[in-house]
Amino acid sequence: MKIGIVLGRIGGVDGVALVTEKWIAVFKRMGHSISVLTGELEAKLPDVSVLSELAFSHPACVRAQEEAFESHEVEEAELLERLASEARQIEQGILSWMHNEAIELLITENSTTLPCHLTMGMALREVILQTGIPAVSHDHDFHWERGRRYETQYRGIQEIIDDCFPLDLPNLRHVVINHYSQELLQREREIASLVIPNVMDFETPFGVKDHVNDLLPESLGFDKDDILLFQITRIVRRKGIETAIELVERLQNQRVKMVVTGTAQDDFGSEYMDELCQKALDLGVEDQVLFAGDRFANLRKNQHKGPSVYSLSDAYAQAHACTYFSSYEGFGNAFIEALVARRPLFVNNYKPVYWSDIGAKGFRTVQIEDNQLTDEAVSKAHEVLHCADTRRDWSEFNFELGRTHFSYAILEEKLSLLLEPCTDLS
Repeated sequence: MKIGIVLGRIGGVDGVALVTEKWIAVFKRMGHSISVLTGELEAKLPDVSVLSELAFSHPACVRAQEEAFESHEVEEAELLERLASEARQIEQGILSWMHNEAIELLITENSTTLPCHLTMGMALREVILQTGIPAVSHDHDFHWERGRRYETQYRGIQEIIDDCFPLDLPNLRHVVINHYSQELLQREREIASLVIPNVMDFETPFGVKDHVNDLLPESLGFDKDDILLFQITRIVRRKGIETAIELVERLQNQRVKMVVTGTAQDDFGSEYMDELCQKALDLGVEDQVLFAGDRFANLRKNQHKGPSVYSLSDAYAQAHACTYFSSYEGFGNAFIEALVARRPLFVNNYKPVYWSDIGAKGFRTVQIEDNQLTDEAVSKAHEVLHCADTRRDWSEFNFELGRTHFSYAILEEKLSLLLEPCTDLS
């Protein structure tokens, strides 16, 4: 089957893009042919076409978000007319790509779920409705899970959200990434869905030390006897990075150094980043916390000038343990990555997803509740960081348990179930 995938960006380190690449790999393993249409290609990938209007950073998208959801006063009729015109242009671009690539099944990656790109969702609705093509909406998170982020003062914008996010059409199936989202989608919109968890390739080495990443600690300015605690996420408030900084202080060991590999580019403004820097300063650990987003990418980059850029796999390879104190996650890509990399995890029981979909399976972690570091948790973290045997035992146990529940083999089983009814729609 020729499968087409539409999303705002791919090739980078955000969760939607990473999960999409895993689906592509497994679909190809199943014998399907894949074409991707995206607004932004952040790394070289095969079979990818770019339609710049799909990018979240496209000026039209940025303007639409500001006018629809922020305090700007605009003429509603003018706003809606402009969005309709922009959506028609995107629609034509998608239809042309589908024709050229002979697409038989269309998959949208959060594009018909979260209204972070209004005109992409509007265009996809028309494409799926008018062509009748079998389609899948891969739903990573919904607007009602984002607090007041997508509240609007305009009735017309609310109608677009109701019609397109999430999209509900007879030739469209929904896939969600956790059981809570499945319940929410059924309760809020009376839409049935299939749960497919996020996975990793447990058969391919990941987070393995080699001659390149052995240079990473020194390259970041650390001594060879330092104990490296990695936060391998973007810098957004829900990641709970302030708890990890507090942990560094409470461990009372100057050798413990914390590295944050992500950037704050997806956060609104620099407020949270500023708060983290101030917290490290207030706790007296500013010399033990390094924000190194410019030194990490999804893949290694050879630079003729400037310092080396390392991959996420390199980061895991050099981590003694990883912090993951999120207050909310749609699933938890970084958790599964740490399992494959055989690295211990310090985790917050982010509700309502972590325990029901991951933690209850029995992983060995340092787990806290409501981002509150207890003396017991700090003591256990100290033991993990200072005892190689504990790190090895936990990591091997977690790896095998993770392979049982979150491997490519599991994804292939789920995608096979998904494709059968999708084919029947044609």
